[in-house]
Amino acid sequence: MSDEATKKPELKLVPEEKGGEEATTPIAKPEAAFDLNKFKSKQKPTIPDVETLQTALPDHSIAQAKDFVRLHPNEAEYWSSELCFVNVPTKGQKHDTRHLIEEELAMRFLPSARILRMRLALATKPYDVFFLCQVPSQNLDNQWNKSNLRTCEQAKEKWTQVTSRKAEGVEDYKIDAARNPKAFPDLKWPTQSLAELIGVTYAGRTIVNENDPGLLRLIGEVQKPS
Repeated sequence: MSDEATKKPELKLVPEEKGGEEATTPIAKPEAAFDLNKFKSKQKPTIPDVETLQTALPDHSIAQAKDFVRLHPNEAEYWSSELCFVNVPTKGQKHDTRHLIEEELAMRFLPSARILRMRLALATKPYDVFFLCQVPSQNLDNQWNKSNLRTCEQAKEKWTQVTSRKAEGVEDYKIDAARNPKAFPDLKWPTQSLAELIGVTYAGRTIVNENDPGLLRLIGEVQKPS
């Protein structure tokens, strides 16, 4: 048999004719409807049994709370010693800003009438609305201060509310205890120390040297550029 008879035919690609049928385009599937549930947050906002650390707390008297109040019962740990404060006029703010000040600086540069002396105690309104309560420590023969201190002492054990009787012409506070001691949920006091709570509350408002802008403002001195 000749070689040509046994030779396999060679296969060649034949180009598609231009006039041939065009390839069909697949039909796009319709987009699924927007499902907001896909984006829901399913995790709990806090890890169980982990305490949320307190940030800066309000700082005022028990009367200014205008609600029932409890003061921390552990006076040794959560009532401060007598501290020194000054009110500093602050540009752009209607009210002065209270600063902690070292006593030696206060006595050296300021008249005694400008120095405020009081204690701070950890306190709360119902539902763990914490604040630092100003506790009188000076002029305790003054009826206002005497009544205020008595209220603070009572609030260590009972939900206590205090209102001024000045409108009645009486220089005193009206002190009321909650009718039912179970009126509000059990307290959940922060575990942060009082020093930590005061520190975060007065961050940026502590006068510890004679070049502090707050002190310079009080004595009418040019504030040095920082």
